[in-house]
Amino acid sequence: MSDPLSSPVTRRDFLSTSAKLGAFIAAAPYISRAAEGPKSDQLNVALIGCGEQGSILLNAALKIPDIRFKAVCDIWPYRRTYGERLLKKFSHEAKPYEDYREMLANTPDLDAVIIATPDFKHSEHTVAALKAGKHVYCEKLMSNTVEGARAMVLAARETKKLLQLGHQRRSNPRYQHAKDKIINGNRLLGRITNISGQWHRAVTDDFGFPAGQGLSEAKLNEYGFANMHEFRNWRWFKRYAGGPMSDLGAHQIDVYNWALGVNPRMCLASGGVDYYKTHEWYDNAIAIFEYPTKEGVVRATYEVLTTTSAGGGYHEYFMGDMGSLKISENPKYTKIYREARAPEWEPFAEKGIVAAPLSGEGAPPPVKPWEKVGVKKLGGPSKAVVDVRETAALSAWEIPVTLDKAIHQPHLENFFDAVRKGTPLNCPGESAFATAVTILKINESIAAQKMLTFQPGDFTA
Repeated sequence: MSDPLSSPVTRRDFLSTSAKLGAFIAAAPYISRAAEGPKSDQLNVALIGCGEQGSILLNAALKIPDIRFKAVCDIWPYRRTYGERLLKKFSHEAKPYEDYREMLANTPDLDAVIIATPDFKHSEHTVAALKAGKHVYCEKLMSNTVEGARAMVLAARETKKLLQLGHQRRSNPRYQHAKDKIINGNRLLGRITNISGQWHRAVTDDFGFPAGQGLSEAKLNEYGFANMHEFRNWRWFKRYAGGPMSDLGAHQIDVYNWALGVNPRMCLASGGVDYYKTHEWYDNAIAIFEYPTKEGVVRATYEVLTTTSAGGGYHEYFMGDMGSLKISENPKYTKIYREARAPEWEPFAEKGIVAAPLSGEGAPPPVKPWEKVGVKKLGGPSKAVVDVRETAALSAWEIPVTLDKAIHQPHLENFFDAVRKGTPLNCPGESAFATAVTILKINESIAAQKMLTFQPGDFTA
């Protein structure tokens, strides 16, 4: 991509000066990459971590124009070979590496690194890539320790390289619409008073591995793993990760912080190793937060259950005095509900902020005030006395915004646009650090069996 205000520059010059030109370019009309040559817009990328999440990110990134994978890195040959072969199918000649240090040292002209390794390696890998002069997209949770997360933020500041964390809901157009147009902006929910959220999963077996494909104990120990079982199931062990609250809850509690625009002031949590006796981390946990907003306290709950799929899967539920929003990456769980006392929403439907009321399942018919239980009807409908203590039926509406891409693709696109054009990151290191502090406090509260408080400075790296 050429700069219309100056003489032509090389791709390397363009990338190094993109942050300075960001304000101008971000405001310019989008130029189709299909109409451009492969010279200036191509980004050379490497992947560290070819496991399940790395493969998801790899498949999403392959749908983005002008991304060329130059290297893949994984300590397990079985997954490293998978990544190499997948990229070769799409004509990416990505050199395979076992050691990320060798990859960073020997991959020329590398612009960015995607990191999808276990949480306890995020800080090490991210800091090394940033200090090698690469922009970084790292999966969440930022780190399994506050110190590790802080080191990542400080390294990004020191190197002046971009750091995006994988809280991908922040780039989902449906979530952005809900935050900017419904919760804030038009304030269809009124004053938010409560939030609830959950992720429920059925019982699952631990991951195994193909016969003859295991790593030696010496090789595992070299990279910080005790054995192959822990290597394959690292999310359940304290030395590698933060458990289900870190793995699942991090996505959704990040949405709480993001949508409200504030961080919590306290946390109280309960949980335990109630079912999977071979695991270390809590398999079921429930947390309570208080958010001090300008309008008053918002009380929020969150639960992660790994022994049942009952209760509606995974979602976040914002509840206000004028309406409520139930939202999820899964569209079938997403609904908006208008309280009977709220102003009519038809004007918002005309503006495309909400969609027409549903007519099928999930759309209770509106209830007239005088038809409610315990309400007196005096002299006809126009003089009805409404008992506001009674709960009226809610009318169900929809968010008229869809996502027609893989759920991680918009977040990767935002990262690559930030590298190319200086577009603001949707989840920079500073924002993700605050979420990491919030999440890690849950496990601390469970262990201490008491309420713990936050200080405002806790959320600043």
